[in-house]
Amino acid sequence: MTLPLIDLLLLLSYLTGVTLFGAWLGKKQKNATDYFLGGRNLPWLAVCFSVIATETSTLTFISIPGLSYLTNLNFMQMTFGYLIGRVAISFLLLPGYYRGEIKTAYELIGNRFGPTLRSFTAVIFQVTRLLADGVRLFATAIPLAMITGWDYSWSIIVMAVLTILYTFIGGLRAVVWMDVIQLFVYLAGAGLVMAVAVNHLPDGWSTVWQACQAEGKLHMITTGLSMTVREFFSSNYTLFSGLIGGAFLSMASHGTDHLMVQRLLSCRDLRSSQKALIGSGLFVLVQFLLFLVLGLVLYAFYNGAAMRSDEVLPKFISSELPVGAAGLIIAGIFAAAMSTLSGSLNSLASSTLFDLYKPRWGKNLKEKKELYLSKLFTLGWGIVFIGGAMMFKDQNNPVVELGLAIASFTYGGMLGVFFLGTFDKKVRETDALVALWSAILFMTWIIGVHGVQAIIMVSLNLLAALWIWRRVKRTLHRAFVILFAVLMILLIFFQPAIAFSWPWYTLIGLLVCVTVGVVLSRLQKSR
Repeated sequence: MTLPLIDLLLLLSYLTGVTLFGAWLGKKQKNATDYFLGGRNLPWLAVCFSVIATETSTLTFISIPGLSYLTNLNFMQMTFGYLIGRVAISFLLLPGYYRGEIKTAYELIGNRFGPTLRSFTAVIFQVTRLLADGVRLFATAIPLAMITGWDYSWSIIVMAVLTILYTFIGGLRAVVWMDVIQLFVYLAGAGLVMAVAVNHLPDGWSTVWQACQAEGKLHMITTGLSMTVREFFSSNYTLFSGLIGGAFLSMASHGTDHLMVQRLLSCRDLRSSQKALIGSGLFVLVQFLLFLVLGLVLYAFYNGAAMRSDEVLPKFISSELPVGAAGLIIAGIFAAAMSTLSGSLNSLASSTLFDLYKPRWGKNLKEKKELYLSKLFTLGWGIVFIGGAMMFKDQNNPVVELGLAIASFTYGGMLGVFFLGTFDKKVRETDALVALWSAILFMTWIIGVHGVQAIIMVSLNLLAALWIWRRVKRTLHRAFVILFAVLMILLIFFQPAIAFSWPWYTLIGLLVCVTVGVVLSRLQKSR
């Protein structure tokens, strides 16, 4: 498909406008705190919308309608857990972030345990974010290429360069306010698609209702109580996996991932931050319902025709929308991608400066030098993102799957470290360090990686084991590292008894991390 001139002009106008406006928003920056935290005076509602826009990537925009097209409304069960998790984090972890002048999530870890664990958690965050969002950046190029006829590389470069530009100049203030704009752009795009599709149906919403009711696609709640144990834990969407698994996933993603914590730290005070986080959970319920209903509308429009989930929405956009409307929808796809990418760039640069650079080489940095380095790190990560996304141009590469699932390896362990630091004063830095690594190691086996994925994950874990070995001195900790490393090599070739579905991953990693940390601390004390 060649994009009509009016759609192309609309898209280019949008991209140019958001870039210039984003750059203008950051003109009053004086130091790194202004650049990375917006001066700690951003309105809570703007932060709330920024959180929503950041967690909504193009994959969400495309895949959630496709999910309900193929199945039903069961995914809504996850959103209930997402809300519970945010409420918990608001009262368990956020108060700790607002004690003192904490600038990153991992500074809290450093204050509780020490600089080694702070650096380790920061690096885990950076690797996780780079892989996951590098894949998301590439994935955005797929529907754009399908709709516009552009080459993958050009889609990646255009999105990345423009996002880097306003993020580089404007900092977090620009990122947050552009997120607000982009949130309503992609929601307007989804609403426009829904309106056009419903208008094409003979009886409008009645057609949607009848088509979906007949096929059981309005079903939302599945308790799973009649399932076997194996089926219960392997099913993606049950009420319990949604409430429990979704809650712990949300606690990890919004309570320990600096991508989200950075936004929450930009609020004026703790109460404002809590309102932003809980409000985002309520809004996400509505947003996901909108995306899921959109999938049902498209199901009625295509009469349930067989197609891949990620093809449903792009196909409609490319073939059914009138001239002028397609430009808005493509702008919405760009908006979803740019909001996630800009947030990643700013949070990665923030963690690099505050968690890695300043503790070692920049304790006496002047404000101007801090600001200069902040922008330099932003530019550097932007270049890395472009290169990383280009590496994923072969969408059949199994590394793509690894990149999309990487958070599943790390979230549980990261949440476990925060729990150990908050609720158990007997756990020391070396205990928590070994516990975090053990959790990631265990998840490598639970998730069940094979082939190239197995080689990559085993190699990374063994490198981490060597690094930890050099930093722990006690025989107990070293013996534990050796034991777990050997077990990993042996178990990686065997499947676990139960194939756990992804909503349970964070909880499993959390339990392993907390258990190992508590056991090591108590054994050490007994000796």
